[in-house]
Amino acid sequence: MKNCKPFEKQLVAYLHGELSETDFQALDRHLETCTSCRAELEARRSTLELLGEALETAPAPERLDAWRDLPHRPSAHRMTLADWWFNPRFRAGLVTAAACSVFIFLSLSLVVFNVVQKEEKAFVADEVAFEAPVPEGPRMELKKLKVPVKEKVAMPKPALRKRIVAKSGPEFPQATAPEPAPIVYAESVAATDGLAFGHAGNFSGSTVVVGKEVLARGAVWRDTPAQFNTEQYDRIVDNAFKASMENPLSTFSIDVDRAAYANVRRFLTQSNRLPPPDAVRIEEMVNYFDYDYPQPKGEDPFVVSMELADCPWNAGHQLALIGLQGLEIETKDLPPNNLVFLLDVSDSMNNPAKLPLLKSAMRLLVEQLRPEDRVSIVVYAGAAGIVLEPTSEKGRILEAIERLNAGGSTAGGAGIELAYKTAQQNFIKEGNNRVILATDGDFNVGVSSDGALTRLIEEKRESGIFLTVLGFGTGNYKDSKMEKLADQGNGNYAYIDDILEAKKVLVSEMGGTLVTIAKDVKVQVEFNPRKVKAYRLIGYENRILAKEDFDNDQKDAGELGAGHTVTALYELVPAGSDEEIPVAGKLKYQKTKLLASDELMTVKLRYKQPDADVSKLITETVAASAALAMEEAPNIGFASAVAEFGLLLRHSEHKGSANYDAILRRAKAAKGADEEGYRAEFIRLVEKAQLLDR
Repeated sequence: MKNCKPFEKQLVAYLHGELSETDFQALDRHLETCTSCRAELEARRSTLELLGEALETAPAPERLDAWRDLPHRPSAHRMTLADWWFNPRFRAGLVTAAACSVFIFLSLSLVVFNVVQKEEKAFVADEVAFEAPVPEGPRMELKKLKVPVKEKVAMPKPALRKRIVAKSGPEFPQATAPEPAPIVYAESVAATDGLAFGHAGNFSGSTVVVGKEVLARGAVWRDTPAQFNTEQYDRIVDNAFKASMENPLSTFSIDVDRAAYANVRRFLTQSNRLPPPDAVRIEEMVNYFDYDYPQPKGEDPFVVSMELADCPWNAGHQLALIGLQGLEIETKDLPPNNLVFLLDVSDSMNNPAKLPLLKSAMRLLVEQLRPEDRVSIVVYAGAAGIVLEPTSEKGRILEAIERLNAGGSTAGGAGIELAYKTAQQNFIKEGNNRVILATDGDFNVGVSSDGALTRLIEEKRESGIFLTVLGFGTGNYKDSKMEKLADQGNGNYAYIDDILEAKKVLVSEMGGTLVTIAKDVKVQVEFNPRKVKAYRLIGYENRILAKEDFDNDQKDAGELGAGHTVTALYELVPAGSDEEIPVAGKLKYQKTKLLASDELMTVKLRYKQPDADVSKLITETVAASAALAMEEAPNIGFASAVAEFGLLLRHSEHKGSANYDAILRRAKAAKGADEEGYRAEFIRLVEKAQLLDR
């Protein structure tokens, strides 16, 4: 088949493990569906195995010159030394080689002489050199740092301090250079974030010189190990406008994840740069904030709210807001918890922003637990193991967390298997049974591909155990992998960039993070073509469902936690608009008849109770009324400001006239009470992005 040709060329590399992660996953998916390629793969695998066996069992020749007796040898004559010497070509080559050797020797001597002369002129005093210890983590070659002094004075050689790895994480000692040290000379610099050399040391206020180049003045030499950036994000393609006459139904799964907003904040505040476009998931940015939606009063665990306003970045368009407010439950009224902490203690977590922050976050959660709650701890590095059997004793839990150290490879798949097995063995009927996975997502041993891990999680979710994924760290962060795990594991996903975010996720929003009040929540909106010419769902690109999936109770969807809010925004093109919307050609065998109605749209929702298998339907209608001014609708006012910010960061083709000044005006006007300060922080992030985006 034509579609198989690109993959056939990769089969041998696949068998030898030489494909990139992206090519490996693509070929893995293709092999699942293509029988001919699977057969070809097995044939080549068999061939390689036969070749290997033949090479292992082949007898060695009885004598080294046996090859001379082979029949294909053209001549048995052997040239003697005299034949070689009287061969003119041989003598010419010998003379040329001798001349080249002399030339190379003289050139190298001249280069060495010039280097020595320059060093003698550059340094008028004795040179003091020391080796800085390389911390645990990505390996780097030790570099000599030469620090000149102004006068020839006897300087004691600084004592080298041994590298210390503390139990709480990588706390690297500093090697202090002798005084005075106005200039720091280095042979090379590995810089990944600012001036990060990959060695321990503190050279605040120094001028750093690499070769002849002044790299930085007044620099701070950080003790962060140099790393390559291997962060991974799935490609996001913005939802397009759809004509409501041809596609009146829009169906999607809710999303309560907030990881993207915290990750965007990390790029802006810690890295001082704009995030990559695919790290910006607009729905997660909008849902990071709470909105003033009413609490549910009926038997349903959530209530639906709707608002309509003019679109700020596209004149003539409108914005429709659909908001869900989950039932808030006091901590004392939450069901008993059976929690399994699945903690990544591999070598990739050996960083202050990873394992030490993870341990601090887990301590915050443990402090909120009640006597009826049980905690087990499973860790994984090169292998997985249980470090704490189920217990309600906070002292034992905290002690086990404190003993954790980082080291080894990352067998994430084995850890997931063991964590779910532990949760199942201690299952609490009518309780909250949940695995809390804390990791940077850099799995590299055993089951590690996105596809294999997703299938593993899909299998485990049928056990009635929910999943919470907490992401940590930078540089090798695998956002795409962790989002898939949370989506397929009846769970939620948060990124912990600092201890305040850990407090928000695990303390302030503990009920929403840990307790599910509705699962498989789907939304389907039917637009009235008499009122809406076209529509576009903002965000939720990886949560889109087929219209047939709405009534299919076998189709997985998102979960809603206690007290959680979910907000979705639609950009609408009114029916009277002259705007051109791409549509398919006219149908030959059927015609569409419109019914008279003043309704703008109908919103339907389906959800299941956490322990149920059959969904329940909720239906709400929205009348076609005049759009509210942003000042009259603070919920849509602030939500639209966050969405517009996301459009700018994503460089969206649908951003229209979006701009930072308009975002700031609307966000400030809709800031409200803001008791926790999250909306004020958003305003500061927009201001910083505006300065960086120049």
